Amino acid sequence: MSALITTSDAWSNGWTPDPVLTVSEWADAHRMLPAKAAAEPGQWRTSRTPYLREPMDALSTYHPIERVVIMAGAQVGKTESGLNWLGYLIHHAPGPILMVQPTVETAKRVSKQRIQPMIDVTPALSERIADSRSRDAGNTMFIKEFRGGVLILTGANSAAGLRSMPVRYVFMDEVDAYPPDVDGEGDPVSLAEKRTSTFARKKILLVSTPTIKDLSRIEAEYLKSDQRRYFVPCPECGEKDYLRWDRMKWEGDAPGTAAMVCESCGVLIEEKHKTWLLENGEWRATSTGDGRTAGYHIPSFLSPLGWKSWGAIVAEYLDSAHDSHRLKTWWNTVLGETWEDQDGMTDPNHLLQRRESWPAEVPDGVLTLTAGVDVQSDRLEVKVMGFGHKEEMWPIQLTKIWGDPASPVVWHELFEIFLKQTFRNQSGATFRVRATCVDSSYLTDTVYRMVAPRFGMGVIAIKGASASRRELVSKAPSVNNRYRCRVFSLGVDSGKSIIAARIKNTTPGPGCFHIPPWADLEYCEQLTAERQVKRYDKRSGLVLEWIQVRPRNEAFDLSVYSLAAFYLINGPKVIEAMESRGQEQETTPLAEKQPAGQRPARKRGSGWVQGFR
Repeated sequence: MSALITTSDAWSNGWTPDPVLTVSEWADAHRMLPAKAAAEPGQWRTSRTPYLREPMDALSTYHPIERVVIMAGAQVGKTESGLNWLGYLIHHAPGPILMVQPTVETAKRVSKQRIQPMIDVTPALSERIADSRSRDAGNTMFIKEFRGGVLILTGANSAAGLRSMPVRYVFMDEVDAYPPDVDGEGDPVSLAEKRTSTFARKKILLVSTPTIKDLSRIEAEYLKSDQRRYFVPCPECGEKDYLRWDRMKWEGDAPGTAAMVCESCGVLIEEKHKTWLLENGEWRATSTGDGRTAGYHIPSFLSPLGWKSWGAIVAEYLDSAHDSHRLKTWWNTVLGETWEDQDGMTDPNHLLQRRESWPAEVPDGVLTLTAGVDVQSDRLEVKVMGFGHKEEMWPIQLTKIWGDPASPVVWHELFEIFLKQTFRNQSGATFRVRATCVDSSYLTDTVYRMVAPRFGMGVIAIKGASASRRELVSKAPSVNNRYRCRVFSLGVDSGKSIIAARIKNTTPGPGCFHIPPWADLEYCEQLTAERQVKRYDKRSGLVLEWIQVRPRNEAFDLSVYSLAAFYLINGPKVIEAMESRGQEQETTPLAEKQPAGQRPARKRGSGWVQGFR
């Protein structure tokens, strides 16, 4: 009889429709924010972020929308809204759920730092999922079982995880960080969505901060949607419009005066009205879309009072405005919009017209010097760069040391003559090159043999690694066992992107790349010898890559190497300290700063600090 009752109950539950309850109603009634993962722990309140109500409610099971896309800036609660949806499903509409993070490692971190703490402090969830400390196999790092369903966490870099089982619900977080292809099986977003093909009433959520135009997944999904924006009323005239950067105004260099201009009446809307604005705002579709996808754009302007202020947004902009590389990050994470490079290549004739004149070898503003060395078949190409406040850059000297690089003669001239020379500024202060990066891509063994003994003098071997997401220079070196040479990995694509952005900066100050008085057309052509283009790869999809469009690019490459040297030993803290002491009067080679008899550390993987300081 008990078996019959159990079967009958299961049959009835299967035919019972999902409850008419919205995700926001569930969150307001049940969701608790853990102290370890939330700035404002305690009971969730949708009224704190009213702009999240509609995106969450569109994920409710009774709602006709099938797909929800959230393209957003940072600190707006986009991921928390997705976690509210997961809690709602576990408690009120159970079924198989797949949550996809960029990598398996990220999924592990999210499970430990976000999912499990939410379960622990939310009674409606903890009573349905076994304690993670118990021996119940139903609650592991990647699997959370509950009555009527299961939550599976995986990474977009795992094809096995993406095709593991059919699911009714899919939550894809930070999709712009997904790899273009997973194990040769195709796009991870498409693979994840295919898991829902057997369910008629499925729901799919895609969330991310956008990245580069035409390469951003979240922008592509948003453009296929009805492209909703949050319209807020003007306190003066009542007309509604959505907040955007071109309406932001402030006084001089005072970010704290930031306010939005009403397009209808011209009044300045102060941030003190933000709570009222958000409470009275509404989402409006600005496109027809595909009929099954609701798209929401949430810039950081919408962050509630106490989170990211308009003044902080303006301050970040002013701090990054002169550096296209940093401005791109600001554009993505604050405006929640994709970045589009306005000019893929600078005209060398235009650069030639920007030549400056300064009365000494080293112009005012330079605080330290570094160098880059490129090894050619018949010479060494060497470039000395000066760096100032916030990475303002001045090319100081470009030279060729002719001879066979396999012979010690040219290296002797580089180390014992060129790098030991002094440079003077107008006031007579002297400078020496503090660090030199030598490219080891050509004649690798020779470079290692020549550079290894001079590591303590600030001579560094680098090895290029073309990867668009790679950091400019590795934090710690690898060690070549034969020559005991420490080799730092160079993110070539990252370095080229930074230098290309700096070259386009025509405003003297932070991030500006000055054109020296000795520059000729050939030098300017070398600086602009490469172009970043979009290319379709069968395995990886649409990718960005640098291609050489002129025969010689040494000046461009050497600028990257010099910047890498600056990053290795002249980080921002060092520069700020130097600036606070005033103009540097003498920069001695690092080896001369070591106590007599002290030798550079040789410990494998110990990093540059022990060897240089």
